[in-house]
Amino acid sequence: MRRRVQLAVGCAWALTLLTAAPAGSAQGAPPAPGAPYPRPKGAYEVEVQRDLMIPMRDGVRLATDLYRPKGVTGALPTILIRLPYNKAAYRAATVPADFFASHGYAVVVQDVRGKFASEGTFRVYEGDMTDWPDMFDWIGAQSWSTGKVGTYGCSYLGEGQILAAQTRHPRHVAAIAQAAGGNLGRVGRRREFWGSVEGGAFSISINFGWMPVFASTEKGAKPMPNVDLASYFRTLPVIDMPDRAGSPSWDWRNFLERSPDDPWWDRQGYLTADDSVGVATLHVTSWFDLAAEALESARIFQANAINDRARDGQYAIVSPTVHCASEAASAQTMVGDLNVGDARLRYWETYLAWYDRWLRGNARALDGLPKVQYYTIGRNAWQASDRWPAARMRETAIYLDSDGGANTRNGNGRLTSRAPTRARVDTFTYDPDRPVPARGGSICCTGNPKDQPGSFDNADIELRPDVLVYTGEVLRDGLELSGPIRAYVHLSSDAPDTDLTVKLLDVYPDGKSMNIQEGITRVRYRDGFDKARMMEAGKVYEVPVDLHATSWYLAPGHRLRVQVSSSNFPRFDRNLNTGGRNYDETTWRVARNAVHHSGAAASRLILPVVR
Repeated sequence: MRRRVQLAVGCAWALTLLTAAPAGSAQGAPPAPGAPYPRPKGAYEVEVQRDLMIPMRDGVRLATDLYRPKGVTGALPTILIRLPYNKAAYRAATVPADFFASHGYAVVVQDVRGKFASEGTFRVYEGDMTDWPDMFDWIGAQSWSTGKVGTYGCSYLGEGQILAAQTRHPRHVAAIAQAAGGNLGRVGRRREFWGSVEGGAFSISINFGWMPVFASTEKGAKPMPNVDLASYFRTLPVIDMPDRAGSPSWDWRNFLERSPDDPWWDRQGYLTADDSVGVATLHVTSWFDLAAEALESARIFQANAINDRARDGQYAIVSPTVHCASEAASAQTMVGDLNVGDARLRYWETYLAWYDRWLRGNARALDGLPKVQYYTIGRNAWQASDRWPAARMRETAIYLDSDGGANTRNGNGRLTSRAPTRARVDTFTYDPDRPVPARGGSICCTGNPKDQPGSFDNADIELRPDVLVYTGEVLRDGLELSGPIRAYVHLSSDAPDTDLTVKLLDVYPDGKSMNIQEGITRVRYRDGFDKARMMEAGKVYEVPVDLHATSWYLAPGHRLRVQVSSSNFPRFDRNLNTGGRNYDETTWRVARNAVHHSGAAASRLILPVVR
């Protein structure tokens, strides 16, 4: 769900989308040198019919705008965009709609039920499993449409397309699903569920930045509450946070109260490993977002395709940027404090070619387009492959080791290529009242302007005694990591439950420690989300942690580093260490946690090394 539409007091991203065109939107003056690539100008002026009220099968009418090239008669291939953010003002919908219409497409833009001019009640994905096919049917019955429909959009607008694909509607032939990894449901050890869950922990900052406004219990354009978001994150109980902010949210309470294995999630349209599709899909994502989940969606789409179009038509682009910012890349692209160079790509030309191929039947439109394009940070270059991960990737283990004092970067924690032969234990105290602060990654919506997504120097965090730090030797040769990352940490605690966080970093010669990827596991779910089990005091458990995926090159002279702790706040809610439900609790206990590393309990990371 990495929905960077949030309260204005959190950041100005939502207002930017409502008031200014996305990067690369200039249609007149040439772009400045190094600026994002502009959208190619279309041949047609565009006319818009507003507020068509389209009835769904249950009688609820959804407000819809129709964009068409002016003066063009006859049936046109059609693109459908559905959103909860106001079809009349949300620039991430209106600007692409105008763009595609200027290139000869009919574009339908619709408020989802319960939002703005649409009737009904809003809940996340409410009615979408029937509203999407109803819209495909309606478009197919219009004289101005050829009946071939593509879909488009980012974040909520992208995740809805993953849901729409599961309906296998014959008119839905093409999708451009951007930043849509949050729709991933019950797939192996993963449960994203709208991006609200990771490793069993609740993504509190992202959800609190979105739900009190856009998933509030009030219909339409609810005013943004004038609250200090940052002041609420430390308050308990978590479940009442939106109520205390004056903006109750049914979805917030519902998501918190349901376990990651609750069958309710399966009925909401989240993609599972068994779902089949028939739509060609361009999956556009970024490393500082749910890229691994989007790539997993592409794999499922291909594996479970019901036709050749879906089987052969799964493509992916992974940029180095943050959420919904791929097209904004420039010649000097910044992701947090890291300059990743010229990360531009001709996205808009690719999008036109995509629809030309699948909606207009131009069989040569995608000639030369790689199945997977991904940007390697550090090399600062695009790479191409016919699969993900690339064939040259080899999973390689690195092991955590120390002399029993890995606390802080001044301790004796180290990374080795072989499992330690002698048993050592690193202990730290996790106090929920003093959590480790989140830094970079895909953090958002906290109300603190210092909390920005991307890569930042973490060296100050590594001076905390509750952070274990393991550092590798200086690299003589460069090291490329391109693929999925996971950790297996042997942990004991005196608490019945706690969290385990793992972060992978690139240490520069000057000492900067830049975050690459991170993950979390609520330890009660170590054996699976269907097997919630408390810990026995002092007993050692192997805990898996998913660190998603990356493509990152560490240059000679750099070092690899791993941080281990028990909190990453406020990106994730705090485990209160009681063994209770966390979300409705107001008291906590301090946990004394220990990481074990020996031949029998080899704590390690599995890295995607490219030779």
